[in-house]
Amino acid sequence: MNPSIDVIHQVPDADEYMALRVTAGLSPKSIEGAKIGLQNSVFAVSLRNADKQLIGMGRIIGDCGCFYQIVDIAVDPAYQGKGYGKTIMAELMNYLDTYAPKDSYVSLIADVPADQLYQKYGFAHTAPRSVGMYKRY
Repeated sequence: MNPSIDVIHQVPDADEYMALRVTAGLSPKSIEGAKIGLQNSVFAVSLRNADKQLIGMGRIIGDCGCFYQIVDIAVDPAYQGKGYGKTIMAELMNYLDTYAPKDSYVSLIADVPADQLYQKYGFAHTAPRSVGMYKRY
């Protein structure tokens, strides 16, 4: 990893969060939702360049006991392919390895081909036994 990239265990502000999501190709979120969601994160990782700009992030949400979900894995396209997704996942997994109680269920929704990255951290496809579902408001 580039030594001029700082790994910080905090959420970005809502405006940065929304901008990075769109830049990285994730769906946009409302400012109201972003403010609420970010403050309710269980754990977060932000990557910042030498100019302190947000270039990557990831979060864990959940009930801190039985269920956790990894969300918002995003890296600015200008920084993709340099191992920053792995850095984010390693930080998130270190948190879970340290704090998640035995038999906790950790889930995530993987876009293809990012599922290959998540498999390296022990995640497996749930199908055909179960499938992910969602409803958007």
